[in-house]
Amino acid sequence: MPVPGPGYSITVRLEAPPSASAAGDLTSAVGRAGGVITAFDVVESHNDRVVIDLTCNALSANHAKDITDTLETLPGIVVRKVSDRTFLVHLGGKIEISSKVPLRNRDDLSRAYTPGVARVCEAIAKNPDDARRLTIKRNTVAVVTDGSAVLGLGNLGPAAALPVMEGKAALFKKFAGVDAWPVCLDTQDTEEIIRAVELIAPVYGGINLEDISAPRCFEIEARLREKLDIPVFHDDQHGTAIVVVAALRNALRVVNKDIKDCRITVCGVGAAGSAIIRLLQAQTPGDIIAVDVDGIVHRDRPGLDSNLKSIAASTNKDNQSGRLHDALVDSDVFIGVSAPNLFGAEQVATMAKDAIVFALANPDPEIDPMEAQQHAAVVATGRSDFPNQINNVLAFPGVFRGLLDAHAKTITDAMLLAAAAAIADVVDGDRLNASFIVPSVFDNTVAPAVAEAVRKAAAS
Repeated sequence: MPVPGPGYSITVRLEAPPSASAAGDLTSAVGRAGGVITAFDVVESHNDRVVIDLTCNALSANHAKDITDTLETLPGIVVRKVSDRTFLVHLGGKIEISSKVPLRNRDDLSRAYTPGVARVCEAIAKNPDDARRLTIKRNTVAVVTDGSAVLGLGNLGPAAALPVMEGKAALFKKFAGVDAWPVCLDTQDTEEIIRAVELIAPVYGGINLEDISAPRCFEIEARLREKLDIPVFHDDQHGTAIVVVAALRNALRVVNKDIKDCRITVCGVGAAGSAIIRLLQAQTPGDIIAVDVDGIVHRDRPGLDSNLKSIAASTNKDNQSGRLHDALVDSDVFIGVSAPNLFGAEQVATMAKDAIVFALANPDPEIDPMEAQQHAAVVATGRSDFPNQINNVLAFPGVFRGLLDAHAKTITDAMLLAAAAAIADVVDGDRLNASFIVPSVFDNTVAPAVAEAVRKAAAS
């Protein structure tokens, strides 16, 4: 079951009687309401009252309100203000620009700006490749979205997508020292998006496409890769695929299976699922069965779009039809990037011995991890409150660090597979087990390892 977490953390400022029992009454009330107290601070003290900041984690916004309502029912308690700590983090945005050079006097200004900067401009005009050496281009990535597929929330548009893109930029900087900037486009027209990215590309060393809905994202990425001389990477596709392949490599080591002998069911054939399938195919698995909302993808199924036709042609050797439950029978691996609560423990029991279940739908996975563990040997999710979190932050910072360091002009499957192998290898043999198949997102050895692997792959 979910537990209260920091994503719904509140600080309640309240007045309480100056009695010996006040603290106990407050903490008990929060406990009864199902909250978890993380801080209790007295901020003012008077003869007739104390003012307290009580910070606690909740399950949801409604649960946070329930906790506050419970506190207000206590005798003598007056709630002054409730602050949502997640919203406080976002006040004014999460990123900023700072200068790398001092601007203390006229000499500094003359070199960083006019007149000195004119000489640098002329040098780049004579040799455009110098832009990578003499400007921010050498270390800068555009995080581009149209807001059409924001997290699991759907089509929210560019303004509502901005907090996610800011967060992405912050992660780039934190984990790989890459300067990234949100570019939220006020259009969902494929041609306009492609043209807009073309127009801004001279400033950047790479393009990270984000939260663009399928199937448009496939065409946008493919055409931008053809047009631009810098790498274009759709993180919802390739970042997810890299980490899934890394995790699966280690999970198969735990159960002592070879991917070439494995039947893999992939549920969800949008951006992430399609990329997972294509990257897995580079490792020649025994078979892959793709499943979407209309059931198993097979060659005779009517109404397939171009993406599904391509997948149907290269998967499902026996042209099986049916639903997800049918696909799970005798599967060695389940990988879900789809929707919550699609099956239960009884379906896992129909899978092959020592089954692997990656239920990655967020926030609610395709199967409750506790149910999956009844029959599966290895279970992973996209959540941080269960073991084996499959998280794109393990991939994209190091991938772009490597691409930028190599001055790469494109990105290939060989680079993606090198990144996956590097992530997997961070978990050495002494630490590898069913509950630890991928490193922590805060393991500071991951991004450098991925960057070095991508840089070497780009140079070969």
